[in-house]
Amino acid sequence: MSEWKQKMHYLMELCAKHGASDLHLIVGRRPVLRIDGNLIPISKEEVLTPEMTQNLVFSILTEEQKEKFLRYKDLDFSYSLEDKARFRIAIYFQRGFVSASLRLIPSRIRTIEELNLPPVLHRFAKYSQGFVLVTGPAGHGKSTTLAAILDEINHTRMDHIVTIEDPIEYILVQDRALIDQREVGTDTLSFHRALRAVLRQDPDVIMVGEMRDPETMAAAVTAAETGHLVFSTLHTNSASQTIHRIIDSFPAAQQNQIRSQLASTLVGVISQRLIPRIEGGRIPACEVMFVNSAIRNLIRENKIYQIDLIIETSYEEGMISLNRSLAELVKRGEISLEQAEFYSLNPRDLRLLLKES
Repeated sequence: MSEWKQKMHYLMELCAKHGASDLHLIVGRRPVLRIDGNLIPISKEEVLTPEMTQNLVFSILTEEQKEKFLRYKDLDFSYSLEDKARFRIAIYFQRGFVSASLRLIPSRIRTIEELNLPPVLHRFAKYSQGFVLVTGPAGHGKSTTLAAILDEINHTRMDHIVTIEDPIEYILVQDRALIDQREVGTDTLSFHRALRAVLRQDPDVIMVGEMRDPETMAAAVTAAETGHLVFSTLHTNSASQTIHRIIDSFPAAQQNQIRSQLASTLVGVISQRLIPRIEGGRIPACEVMFVNSAIRNLIRENKIYQIDLIIETSYEEGMISLNRSLAELVKRGEISLEQAEFYSLNPRDLRLLLKES
């Protein structure tokens, strides 16, 4: 093993040892870890020069990956550090220099309880068909939540699960389910191409790592329409915003059709944030929407702005508004009021909710 590869592995091990979520390598800075949402430079390491950064990054690339990176100027891939850790890695150029962001993927998939997610999320592992979306900002645990739900299906149902990811993050170890994990770029050319092909592979459950374009969205909705349980993610902040985003991605002439398809296939949306805890670490706050007849009608009639009110008033059906989730965490002493207000989409209503309780 080369000296640079040994050094790169050492930095990755350091990331795992300190429980960091990310490792950043940028010219002109020491290597930086993200721990509990905070960026912390590794003080014992040297400031990275252009040559050092490039040598570190290139030490873990295959010749094919190196060629692809130099041609397209950025590259996403996964990397396993023996049996110790697994990383999702993004490498790119900035100001002409090579940079890298490495996201640590825990080797063990944690359960819904271990992740401090609402127990009502177990319901998503019991559906046999429909469309489920996990949404939220980048780095707020969408993939981890999806992995927990998929792994619950894996341990409880004799289903065929097919995932389409870029790159593959969590490795699902087959239990009761039959599992195929396909990586864009390695096993298939694109998300929507893999989605078109997957319907001929006899799947029960399909997971699409990310819906990046209308073609992928249309293919995912069609898969749900044809009797499959489909999971995916979007970078949106709420259930209503998620529905808006999908519909608005299509040309005006197609929007009525996609609205109708969503109304009939969507079964739920989980929108989450990871909030800094008072005692350190982070804890999820979740908005959870289950699609009932009222919500289906609002989607069909293009009255999506009224969905937030349905979520707020449907607690007995298992729905949770983001403000209710944040208020609960404040009352339990998990997070501060300041943090709750920072992450709330409506801080005024949050304060009213806390006063009432």
